[in-house]
Amino acid sequence: MDFQAIIAGIVGKENTFGTCVGRVKSGPMTFARLSTDDFAGKIRGYVGGGRFTDDPLETFGGAGVVEIANMQKLLHYICENGFEHHVAANFSTVTPMIYEAATNYLGWDMYRHGA
Repeated sequence: MDFQAIIAGIVGKENTFGTCVGRVKSGPMTFARLSTDDFAGKIRGYVGGGRFTDDPLETFGGAGVVEIANMQKLLHYICENGFEHHVAANFSTVTPMIYEAATNYLGWDMYRHGA
């Protein structure tokens, strides 16, 4: 754990502690993004899978390289639909379960990447 390097320059190190620092290990992963559509009054999102790789990476903070099939298609969807660029990711393969729960039980608008 350390301070958040980008924001610390504005608000000071003492106000940004709590950032995870290190390299994400390789392995399968699921990613998801949920956002509110304030104009329509609903929750929407996208979910998909991929894998973290061992590719080299020169950066700071907590970081990893991920391989996602048809990444360009996903990026088009994210940009064309106004989503923020951060996602949640974990070391599992639960894309179908997240999609089912969000669409069938919660009634959210979801895009399932790679389906």
